[in-house]
Amino acid sequence: MPTAIARERSGVPSIGFAVDVATVLAALAEVPDPEIPVVSVVELGMVEEVAVEPDAIRVALLPTFVGCPALEVIRTSVERRLEAFGRPVDVRFEFRVPWTSDRISSDGRAKLLASGFAPPAPVRADEPLLVQLGTPVPCPNCGSRMTALENVFGPTQCRSIHHCTACRQPFESFKSV
Repeated sequence: MPTAIARERSGVPSIGFAVDVATVLAALAEVPDPEIPVVSVVELGMVEEVAVEPDAIRVALLPTFVGCPALEVIRTSVERRLEAFGRPVDVRFEFRVPWTSDRISSDGRAKLLASGFAPPAPVRADEPLLVQLGTPVPCPNCGSRMTALENVFGPTQCRSIHHCTACRQPFESFKSV
């Protein structure tokens, strides 16, 4: 698709428009996570670095889990969203800095909760485990802490399945990593 058409469709002005990091981050905030579309890659804290150069836009993302099956979908979604700026886009996943659930923004946590997902608890620095499973997860439906872990392996690596003994509802929880 020609650049001018892509810009027009995306709402980006095609004449005299300067692309900067803030503009790219705002565009990335519109890219939903394919597995949990109520949150964006920005709200999940996956965006590690954005570089806007005269000849390209470069984005470094952190995968929530190394073997996440949605990585290519995320890369493609980011590339497609940023094509509207009329520059080549280079999206890569970085592993030098590990993603942790503490990177999820407060807006992202609120959106997870509102959609029925229990957001992850803050990671405890004194806890040696990478995935913390011993703490009861508050139910996103009724708020009760009387919950039980049903399955550590939910539909994806980053989620687990719980059951609330108070309201009797099953729910998914984003793992604290």
